[in-house]
Amino acid sequence: MNNLLPFLLGSIALLWIGQAIYRLWREWTYSLQGKTILLTGGSRGLGLVMARQLTQAGARLAICARDRDELLRATTELEQQGGEVLAIPCDLGDRLQVEQAIQQARDRFGKIDILINNAGAIQVGPIEEMNLEDYQEAMNIHFWAPLYTTLAVLPEMRQRQAGRIVNISSIGGKVSVPHLSPYCASKFALTGLSEGMRAELAKDGVKVTTVCPGLLRTGSQHNALFKGQHRQEYAWFSISDSLPFVSLSAERAARQIIAALRRGDAEIILSLPAQVATRFHGLFPGITANLLSWVNRLLPAPGGIGTNRALGKDSHSAWSPSWLTVLSDRAAQQNNQFAQEAEGDRAEMVAPKSQ
Repeated sequence: MNNLLPFLLGSIALLWIGQAIYRLWREWTYSLQGKTILLTGGSRGLGLVMARQLTQAGARLAICARDRDELLRATTELEQQGGEVLAIPCDLGDRLQVEQAIQQARDRFGKIDILINNAGAIQVGPIEEMNLEDYQEAMNIHFWAPLYTTLAVLPEMRQRQAGRIVNISSIGGKVSVPHLSPYCASKFALTGLSEGMRAELAKDGVKVTTVCPGLLRTGSQHNALFKGQHRQEYAWFSISDSLPFVSLSAERAARQIIAALRRGDAEIILSLPAQVATRFHGLFPGITANLLSWVNRLLPAPGGIGTNRALGKDSHSAWSPSWLTVLSDRAAQQNNQFAQEAEGDRAEMVAPKSQ
């Protein structure tokens, strides 16, 4: 009996060490050198940071985004670093454009080895100010776009019995957060799609990885859309994104995502707070819902610009930008988040289209 506990502890330690060695082996034995990667949303933020690291690893990139100027700036930077990059302007919510974009990538590089579905959009505000268009837009970019790209590359991957697909979901695809209803609903859809594909495509040699980041310092708050009391909404969102120990740098997140891609992991949840939140929600969903309902009481009430929308860069206040947001503001400068600055710093409200 006295020897049982040391034996159990030793066995657990050996299993943990064995698993760690196996993970490292899987990562080291999958080279990105010469691999062709289609990366959506690769012109700014997390996508651009991943693009930098992927080109440094020797991969050939096709990056997709809607903004041509943004793509040009990203491509110029990546090529100056020695990367082989094809920039493809594309509305990922349009299936025909997606298929044409993927054909352009094939024409340039041949086969597509890896697909990374990273493109995203964020709408922030109380549920009272969200309309059907907000949910449709979120589903288009977070669910339909990854489905379109996946369906377009799957035949060749299945034929080769090889391929990797990485879907960038979110902690919001595991735990629904107040004032982010369209975003969370669409990320839940992507998480379900990705997990289902992982199970069904394994037999075809295609490995699907679901990535669920927590708060990241990518500078994305400048291009997010805010509704209701948009300046207050922007303040809490941008400050949360910038807090050290709570948020993760885009560079560190990109390294972890690329490592998971190389290992062929089923899922990776980025940041300790996100991991804790996911596990707590899994064990205590009722308590989590109650806690989030109290968090919601602390967030801005409906009002302000109502169902109209303002970009983050048009929602500044005394609280943000400030010393509280310095890390995210620096990330925005580094990661091509100011694509529209040349047009002037106008505070234009965008009214939603009629349904």
